[in-house]
Amino acid sequence: MLPLLAVLSVLQMVSGSVLQAFEETLLAYPALLVLVPVQIGTAGNLASIMCARLSTQLHLGTFELDPSNPDVRANTLAILGLAATVFLVVGIAAWAIGRVLGGDLALLAVLTISMVSGMALAVLVVVLSLLSVWGSFRLGYDPDDTTIPLVTNVCDIVGVLLLFGVASVVI
Repeated sequence: MLPLLAVLSVLQMVSGSVLQAFEETLLAYPALLVLVPVQIGTAGNLASIMCARLSTQLHLGTFELDPSNPDVRANTLAILGLAATVFLVVGIAAWAIGRVLGGDLALLAVLTISMVSGMALAVLVVVLSLLSVWGSFRLGYDPDDTTIPLVTNVCDIVGVLLLFGVASVVI
């Protein structure tokens, strides 16, 4: 686990560098400043849920990496549905807080940024969770120990990149 954690720590520094590069944008648009921690935190939570559920299925012998597996489909739909609900509420809350802090982004812009980047991140969560649980097991590691740190760290990094990528297109 130590080499994996070392690599993930270095990748987290990359995420911090991206945040620093967008410091002026974050200060100009307080709604985005609110979205950053909530967006990556929510993605990490969704990843933890998905990995834990898949890992449990693996230990019970019901996990099969196959799109026709009803358990995989149900978990995928649950994560995507939860993500849609949460990122909608987060977008509205970020807009409201941003307005209170003097921001001028329109509600539609904040919702678009939140929903597009959030749902793209949710799809990534599903794919990474499926692959990391399956790959961890195939490599002889316990998915309970390896998948959540891996997927949450990758989602932190990609979440920041997606958020600012979508924001730069929308704004």
